[in-house]
Amino acid sequence: MPKIASGLRRRSLSFVCCHCFVIRHSPFVIPLMSILVDKNTRLVVQGITGSAGAFHTRQCMEYGTNVVAGVTPGKGGQIFDEKVPVFDTVWEARQETGCNVSMIFVPAAAAADSILEAVDADVDLVVCITEGIPVMDMMRVKAQMRGKRTRLIGPNCPGIITPGACKIGIMPGYIHKPGSIGVISRSGTLTYEAVWQLTSRGYGQSTCIGIGGDPIGGLSHLDCVELFDGDRNTEAMILIGEIGGSAEEEAAEWIKTNCKKPVAGFIAGMTAPPGRRMGHAGAIVSGGKGTASGKIEALKAAGIAVAETPATIADTLIARMKS
Repeated sequence: MPKIASGLRRRSLSFVCCHCFVIRHSPFVIPLMSILVDKNTRLVVQGITGSAGAFHTRQCMEYGTNVVAGVTPGKGGQIFDEKVPVFDTVWEARQETGCNVSMIFVPAAAAADSILEAVDADVDLVVCITEGIPVMDMMRVKAQMRGKRTRLIGPNCPGIITPGACKIGIMPGYIHKPGSIGVISRSGTLTYEAVWQLTSRGYGQSTCIGIGGDPIGGLSHLDCVELFDGDRNTEAMILIGEIGGSAEEEAAEWIKTNCKKPVAGFIAGMTAPPGRRMGHAGAIVSGGKGTASGKIEALKAAGIAVAETPATIADTLIARMKS
């Protein structure tokens, strides 16, 4: 898998997409900064007619996301909520509406093929919310995505949000605030915790990315760190990880030699017993690798401020920013 991951990082550097625009809800002009998604994002929802897909599509639309199409095979020609046209394939949706980002709410057995369908349609970004996709299916997805320009967030993730501009996923929109802090996390609930702490203290977010907790996924911590580091409007970052794998250590090593922005981190799973999966499929310590203590040590060695508990994530970053 290292060759796949490094290829994904090279593509991320070639297709960095950073935006700055404004929102006017009051006499004040609030600049909005982001990576990957913004007010110009045109979203297609795969699985829009299912119960989960329909519910969260409505939530995204209420937040202000520009949902231009839905896809459910066999239901092409329908209109979702009298607003959004439904197509049989992502290719048709892209040709007819110009959609450039896909959100996937498709059952696990068919989700891998749904990702590849969106990749074949050449959308910019795929956000796969579905959990429980077989590892072998995701190995096939990773192999077939090699060399393609499409990025993948997930699977088994809460999605991505640029506060005040675009919400793609299942996160609660109201806790977010436009600003300049980038948030990257393997855990959905810890993402919400960190975001609410920041917002409560008056610190807004540029973009928040829940990358998911499966052992094989799309964008990694390092991919996202590189994007935020290249975004002139992101001033600091929060990196939330958990036991299992080496993604956090790889990101820390890159930050140590390349990143000048303040970074705070938190690693979940300090009390997890070795060999037992904890919550996410990728959250497992095996062969003495992927331990919380090892990850914390790597973060500290890179100069990252590490929060001791979830309750202190925002305060840890704020202290680092002021130091």
